[in-house]
Amino acid sequence: MAAGSCLYINRGVWYALQYIALFGIVLVHEFGHALACRQVGGWADTIVLWPLGGIAFVKPPPRAGTLLWTAAAGPLVNVVLVPVLGALLLLANQFDSSVLSSDWYLFLRANFLINLLLLVFNLIPVYPLDGGQILHGVLWFLIGRADSLLVVSILGMIVGGLGMLLSFRLGVFWLILSAFVLFTATAGFRYGLVLSRLLRGPHHKDAACPSCGFNPPMGNYWTCDECGTRFDTFSCRAQCPGCGKLFRITMCPECFQRHPVGEWFAAVEGTQDSHSYAPP
Repeated sequence: MAAGSCLYINRGVWYALQYIALFGIVLVHEFGHALACRQVGGWADTIVLWPLGGIAFVKPPPRAGTLLWTAAAGPLVNVVLVPVLGALLLLANQFDSSVLSSDWYLFLRANFLINLLLLVFNLIPVYPLDGGQILHGVLWFLIGRADSLLVVSILGMIVGGLGMLLSFRLGVFWLILSAFVLFTATAGFRYGLVLSRLLRGPHHKDAACPSCGFNPPMGNYWTCDECGTRFDTFSCRAQCPGCGKLFRITMCPECFQRHPVGEWFAAVEGTQDSHSYAPP
């Protein structure tokens, strides 16, 4: 490594600073997702950094626009960083080597390239990368929520599978990354199949989510945590037919809001006294 005439960056210090800068860029990227999700009324309170990068655990309201904004906010942070880091790089280039070392210039250039590489990589239209999530949001407008998830999940499984087959040439890192993409895309595909059945199957007309108006699906989609019996909580009036346990709170599969089961029926009946209902 070339040493400047004024400041020399030790190799160990260089690597430490580079890792800190890398995870700093990843962290602000994930904060972009989290803040955008909260802005549209979603849930986001956990960010995990790991050797392959970072993950913001977010649950935006299940609408195409909110998903699109939440997914795009992360890469938009990198887009903003491009001119910021580029300006610092140009500024450093204007200093004479007697004032600023070449090592510092190389450090800034490395971070500029890392940010650019992360931006391009995350925009690859493969689920679960940001590009795949953005494609999911765009296709949602065109073919619906479930079918769009199935499409991007299939793309993810194909790319993840090919990556694993080629990993003997690409190395262990790409093997781990490809396996992660394949595993996550497979889980997304399975969820897409379930979601498709939920959205296209019969729905209760006598109950609706008080928050979004979604009519819950008919079918044994609920499982009793006491006896393991699967049942339709709305047909059974929130009472397990196996052991008799009452489940007064139900989460909406569409907007993820939780309400007492009586409010679901009151939302259709137009009853304001949502607490008057008591399961038999």
